[in-house]
Parts: sequence; structure tokens; C-alpha cells
Amino acid sequence: MNKSLKALCLLSLAVTTTGYAQKKKPTEKPAATKESKTEKNNNEGFSKAPSGMLYKIVSHGTGTKKPVPTDFISIHMMYKLGDSVLFSTRQMMNGQPAEIQMQPITPGDIAEGYTYMVAGDSAIFKVYIDSLAKLPGFQVQPWMKTGVGQTIDYYTTLVAVKTQAEKQAEMKMQAEQQISIDDEKLQAYFKEKNLKPSKTASGMYYTIEKQGAGAQANMGDTAVVNYTGKTLEGKPFDSNTDPQFGHVQPFSFPVGMGMVIKGWDEAFLLFKVGTKGTIYIPSGLAYGPNSPDPNRIPANGILIFDVELKDVKALNSAPRQMNKTEAKKKG
Repeated sequence: MNKSLKALCLLSLAVTTTGYAQKKKPTEKPAATKESKTEKNNNEGFSKAPSGMLYKIVSHGTGTKKPVPTDFISIHMMYKLGDSVLFSTRQMMNGQPAEIQMQPITPGDIAEGYTYMVAGDSAIFKVYIDSLAKLPGFQVQPWMKTGVGQTIDYYTTLVAVKTQAEKQAEMKMQAEQQISIDDEKLQAYFKEKNLKPSKTASGMYYTIEKQGAGAQANMGDTAVVNYTGKTLEGKPFDSNTDPQFGHVQPFSFPVGMGMVIKGWDEAFLLFKVGTKGTIYIPSGLAYGPNSPDPNRIPANGILIFDVELKDVKALNSAPRQMNKTEAKKKG
């Protein structure tokens, strides 16, 4: 999960404001004396951080490292306002912990609290609405009460702490393992379909239905293509020749410039104009674990494209190029 702690906290609060506002009217205000007593009772057993945040380590883990900025942490989090749950990673992520990279700490931000924990710790943090209101980009919602000591309570379990170097090594190992997994799946697919494709050094496969006789693209030239994309399971997810996807015009992109997935950049440097074929792209040359649309393309999904290279425009005569966001939606 590539979001900062601060961004995730602000996002979760913003997402849940409507639901909470429906449960309690913004104008509802408890008596000052009652709130003062409740605040005192609820804060018993808590320590106070220099910023004023209250915290209590409920149970101790066996970890030895406290997270610092740039570290990656895996955490379970639940935010509550009184008895109302605002956000829960267990619910949002099917019981899995959220992985977040620590950012520079702003006093009063919930991220400050995680610096008091080690792996295995469970803790409760009370962050005052008054402190949150001072954070850049934070918007006080109608149901939040300033000046009365109201807090958002964060129930947190710190699952793991990894340095940036440890995270990079882990990602490299996972990518290497995924290469083997993808190739095994592709080999089984080729055997089932009785296919004998060519393989590139990167691990991509391709078959040629019709060999073209036209120009071959150089780096930076614009390729004009028709395509239909489907998953390894055979489910179509995009096409510029099938009207059901709503765009039937040829698709143009600059080859080898990182404007599309890596498999496309590689494939269209191999083909000549007029070529029709199929490219089989392992997940590491497609979207990897970060699917642009999980409903259409699974995480670590192998992609298959039936393609036709219609034309190649030299770099100095290329038509308008799509921006990176536009292009990646296609490839």
C-alpha cells in the first residue's frame, strides 16, 4: 500500500464523514460538565506525548525496532469517535494489514504514535480534533467539535517494521518468484492450446499469424495499432476493434518511451507494419501486483493481446502523442 500514514488517515476520515453525520446530528452537543468528566475517565492510564497526543500500549510485542521515516510498516488500524467506528483496515482489506511507508512526522499526527511501538505491540492513541485541525490539508467536518477536547481514537496493532532496504530486497525476491510462477502458467497454457510461441529475453512470448512487410519501429516512433486484450483465463478486458468497449479507432503511442506497459514497448519494436499476432505478457511486464482495475485485470495478471501493427510514423513526423495516463489505459 503506497500511501503515507498521513494521507491514509486523512482519506479514511474524509470517506467516513457522511455516514457518521447521518448517525449523529452536527448540532448535538453534550453538556460541558458531562464531557469534562467523560474525558477524564476515558483518559485514565494514558501517557501524554510531547505534542499532546495520548497513548497507551495495551500489549507488548517481541519486536526491537521502532519505525522511523522511510521505514515500511504493516498495521491493523481502527479509528473510532466515541462508540462509532469511522474506519477499519480489517474490514477494508479483508483482514489483511495495511502496508504504509512512514513519512516525516508532524507533531499531533497519528504517525507520531507509531514511533512509540515495536512489532507485535497493540496500542490506543487519542488524537485531539484540535490537533488534527492544524494539519495541512485537514478539513474539520460538521460532526467534529473543536475546543472541547474531542478525540479520534486509533486502535492499532503494529505487525511488522521494515527498512527501505529490506522492503526493496523483499520486492525483488517477490518479483523473481512471480517470474517463475508466470512462466509455469504460460507453459501450461501453451501446452493446452498446442502453441509454440517465440520467447524474448525478458520472458515475453509471441506468435505471428501474418508477417508484415512494412517498416519496423525505432525507439520513439509512433506505432498505430489495433488490439484486443484478454486475461490468461480468456476474459476480454479492452479492445479498439470491439464496439462494446466504446472506442473503435486505431490506437497510437510512442514506442519504447514508457507510455504503455513494458510488454507493449518491447513487442512493437519487434514487428513490421502489417504484422498480425498475439503477445503473451507476464505480469512483471504488465501491471504486476498493482492492477489498474481489479474487476477486469487481477493482481499479477498475465495478459494476452491479439494485435495488428497498422502503421509506423517516424519520430519527426509523428501525430499528437497521448499523455502517459491516456496511453496506459489502453496498453
